[in-house]
Amino acid sequence: MIRAGRRKYAQTMADLASALGMPLGTFRNKKPHAQEGHPAPISSPNSRALLWDAEQTKAFYAGKPIPQLPAEDCDEDLLDRHEAAAELGVSPASWNKYKHEPKLAEHVVRIPASKAGEEGTEHWPRHIVRAFKAARPGKGQSPTSGRPKGSGDMVPREEILPRIAELLDLDPAVTAAAVVDELKVAMTTAMSGLAQLRGRRIADVLEAEPQLTAEEAAEQLGYPVVARRRALAVAAAEQRARQVRPYLQRVADALAAAGAADPMEVEVQQLPGEYLAVAVPLSVGQPAPALVWDERYGWRTATSRRHPLGKESGTPPEGEGIRYLGSGLQPRPDELLDALGDGRKGSKGPKVRAV
Repeated sequence: MIRAGRRKYAQTMADLASALGMPLGTFRNKKPHAQEGHPAPISSPNSRALLWDAEQTKAFYAGKPIPQLPAEDCDEDLLDRHEAAAELGVSPASWNKYKHEPKLAEHVVRIPASKAGEEGTEHWPRHIVRAFKAARPGKGQSPTSGRPKGSGDMVPREEILPRIAELLDLDPAVTAAAVVDELKVAMTTAMSGLAQLRGRRIADVLEAEPQLTAEEAAEQLGYPVVARRRALAVAAAEQRARQVRPYLQRVADALAAAGAADPMEVEVQQLPGEYLAVAVPLSVGQPAPALVWDERYGWRTATSRRHPLGKESGTPPEGEGIRYLGSGLQPRPDELLDALGDGRKGSKGPKVRAV
């Protein structure tokens, strides 16, 4: 969190890289912030956008004693989404719904302060979150509290996978029917959740023991044969995601360094059919709201910043505002930037398609 009165010292990764005279990509690769004794980030451990206290980092790199930050909670502390969720007593995913309530939305603070094309990381004053919590209606009295009307699942969506993971920890062979009975979720939800979790865990084993086959990893984890087909497909997609993530992060870093996007940690998503995609929201004033990478078609512009991936149809998206950029599935970041900025470059459909 950003302690009361210390907002002016909040330092992003890009700020710290600049203070050290490093390009952002070099900073990510060298990780000077990981060296022993370096001041810890002031952002929550699960935050995707790391922040530091500039007074602390300046003292560290000058070889001076690092000043201590206030230890007592204060009403004027600024909380990120994870901290605000904890203060309210909900999950971060639930907070994403609550934050749009007017009593919270009107008090959001962005770090760094919003500039043209820069959104910043959302924070909320502690006293605002506490006041909202005190006035929060009971279940059934608010559209954002309790189980949504008409929902097929009794467990909130953001809690489903963690709850299924607990059941899987207790019994690797747990069935979808048992998950339905225990959590009161739809059968399709149970089947999908089990496949996702088993697939990720198979990928973890293969990463640690690359000499194994995927089937051997599933056997080691105790997964029944009948449950392996979907899990193995998820595991294969997860392995591909881990392989391509460094490239996608380099592109995101290059876009941020060029001022075309905010610094971000890329999040590889699995589309229906286990295809991989990544969305990178672009800054205000750029030729498109966002860029999307799809492992089948490469990079393209998107027409929506909020929903850049759109609906999966099995065919490459085309139409007004969509351009496919680059000469292959993984063009160099500088080639992508050049094509993004030149409206004459690119094509209406993908130039290449993965087999």
